[in-house]
Amino acid sequence: MDSNEVNEPYVPYGRPATFEQVWRMFQETDERFKETDKRFKETDKEIKELSRLFTTQWGKLVESLVEGDLIKLLRERGIKVDSTIQRRKGNLNGENFEFDIIAINGDEIVIVEVKTTLRVEDINYFHRKLWKSKDFMPEYKERKIYGAVAFITAEGAADRMAEKIGMFVIKATGNSSSIINKSGFKPKIF
Repeated sequence: MDSNEVNEPYVPYGRPATFEQVWRMFQETDERFKETDKRFKETDKEIKELSRLFTTQWGKLVESLVEGDLIKLLRERGIKVDSTIQRRKGNLNGENFEFDIIAINGDEIVIVEVKTTLRVEDINYFHRKLWKSKDFMPEYKERKIYGAVAFITAEGAADRMAEKIGMFVIKATGNSSSIINKSGFKPKIF
């Protein structure tokens, strides 16, 4: 035998598969693909549910962290709020709304949007909601309304954008939070 020669091992072959056998194998393979596809869809659904649950719980944690210091922080900035409401929800003319935290006193309210990661699109969306807040909550129509965003991390210049618009900027850190606006910051009344 030549050293460059390759020989396949000897395997006794049976009869060739019939059309019916090949067709059955295709059907079995198709069934397995369908089962695999179903499992992928179920797994994808479970992952999305876990992600939603994690995000919801994480968001509630950040809300609690911010709310715990909010009255003190706003009083230090001259807004004498005395109570807070979490997750105010409603519907006005078919439009749903939700505000994460509202800090209240007799003349003023501060509406706080809480995000784990603050993004520019969050600021734009919240800014539009602030302008509609007196329509959404007519009981506050005669009060001064201020806006605030609270977050753990900010992407891009989202935090600076919020300050430019006139919102309080609250950074959650460790087991507390702090207002990080520049000194001399004057909040906008919405």
